Amino acid sequence: MRILSTLLLCFTSALSWAAVNVGVPVNDFSAQTVEGKTVNLSDYKGKIIVVEWYNPDCPYVKKFYSAGKMQEMQKKVISEGGIWLTVNTGGKIADLAGRAKADQVAATAIIDDVAGSLAKRFGATATPHCFVIGADGKLVYKGAIDSIPSTKSEDIANATNYVLAAFEAAKAGKAPEVPYALAYGCGVKY
Repeated sequence: MRILSTLLLCFTSALSWAAVNVGVPVNDFSAQTVEGKTVNLSDYKGKIIVVEWYNPDCPYVKKFYSAGKMQEMQKKVISEGGIWLTVNTGGKIADLAGRAKADQVAATAIIDDVAGSLAKRFGATATPHCFVIGADGKLVYKGAIDSIPSTKSEDIANATNYVLAAFEAAKAGKAPEVPYALAYGCGVKY
């Protein structure tokens, strides 16, 4: 039993070490977009950045995209000077550009992460798992988009939107009231 407890503690420590944590600077990364361009986190230095994990086949992702709500959030963040990075974890890159176009993704960039290396780095566990990075480069929020873990678009209106609240708090130079919420959705496959 003692050995099992020790192994569990080591595994938990390794996971928390690997994932980005609220209040800590997010290390730079390079990634390829669906267009084949390289983006670096450092390209957006001084900006508030939302990173969203995306799988076009996930019903939790469809909840937001089919109602046009994810696109509204993306456009709002970008129009207010922020950056929105959508990170694909589902589907083949050849299909992704068409799927993203069909979903009318309005992100600054759509990143291919089918291999899961960026998801591992962030500790992303679900689609849509979201992270908000403040203008100072520190993580200010990680978790669910909102407070109602369902696949029903009609629940969006009654939910607290944690991502937009964190974005607004970061714009005001404050910490969000909710810096962490358990992500819900389809599991990210590594």
